[in-house]
Amino acid sequence: MANIKGLSFYKKKKKISSAAVREVFSWIFGILAAIFIAAVLNFFLGMTTNVVGASMEPALYNGQQIFINRFLYVLSSPKAGDVVVFLPNGNENAHYYVKRVVAEPGDSLVIRNGILYVNGLESQWVAEKIADPGIAVNELTLNSGEFFCIGDNPGNSEDSRSANIGPVQEKDIIGKVWFRTACDQLGMGFVK
Repeated sequence: MANIKGLSFYKKKKKISSAAVREVFSWIFGILAAIFIAAVLNFFLGMTTNVVGASMEPALYNGQQIFINRFLYVLSSPKAGDVVVFLPNGNENAHYYVKRVVAEPGDSLVIRNGILYVNGLESQWVAEKIADPGIAVNELTLNSGEFFCIGDNPGNSEDSRSANIGPVQEKDIIGKVWFRTACDQLGMGFVK
């Protein structure tokens, strides 16, 4: 028989280095930690809901999913122009209302001839004529912790003008709408 050199039918076993094992486990740990942190942040700081009704058109429309920053108002208070989510009069059985803050605590407001005046100046937050002034037909001044909220589509909005809602208490505000989703002409982006 001929002697064939260099042929071996035994495979060398490759050893897995401890550095490679550490690298794999560090990636797995990093991914799991990121998922955990995202879940915790979403649970404690944010939430999602859907807009009910046409009161915020054209900015937000019926059925649109919105993301709510619940943490922001722990550190600060709502400001005029913020789009907020609240439970009317703290009613846990009501759907979430989505409206724009047009007046803050200490502000005086009135609706005359379809125009909202805040502290004597025409409000920049309501562009449309308001047919029904509701409780704002007479000038009112907001107390501490009260916000006056109106839908961007005031002709189709039940909001702070309604006697059954009135000024929104800060404790009833869930958070600020900070992101909206859409797959149509409105696009996708942050709420102004």
